[in-house]
Amino acid sequence: MSVGFSQGCKRAAIIYWSRTGNTEKVAQAIRDGLEYAGMEVSVMVAEEAGGINYFDYDLVCLGFPSHEWHPPKPMVDFLREKLDEHRKQGRIKPCAPVIPGKNALIFCTYSGPHTGMREAVPAGLYAGQFLEHIGFKVLDEWYILSEFHGREDASTKGRMGDIRGKPTVDDLDKVKSDARKLAERL
Repeated sequence: MSVGFSQGCKRAAIIYWSRTGNTEKVAQAIRDGLEYAGMEVSVMVAEEAGGINYFDYDLVCLGFPSHEWHPPKPMVDFLREKLDEHRKQGRIKPCAPVIPGKNALIFCTYSGPHTGMREAVPAGLYAGQFLEHIGFKVLDEWYILSEFHGREDASTKGRMGDIRGKPTVDDLDKVKSDARKLAERL
């Protein structure tokens, strides 16, 4: 048992990468919802999470923005490093049997300058495979519409309409509520 965590309490790790702050806001909202439900939560950015052992947690949450239908390079590098580590440990089994009590949540922020959420779904599915291959059950994938920073036209003239200021307080409150409900199901 790790220092600082009480025995019997469900534990969650939130690992994310955020360039503009959108994904970080969502990560914090997830943390708040999980903690409200009584989980002990560790939050870390991908570049600092190399030493994490997923198997120390009941729930692993991975978050990132969609970038060209993929997670961004720092998150992909992290995911590949962890997969290689698990391969060397012999944790990748034929048919990827689900390990009871080991769960995952994928959350992905996306913008609207092009096709919207359809660009984010491949990124979420891709990231989920890194956990499914070691036996984690992906409970859900959350896609959160977010402002495109750096070009106002990309936040006002895309298919999603005017998305400036997203995720809003209401959007983040929904994320908190959904995270609480998710934790209560574990």
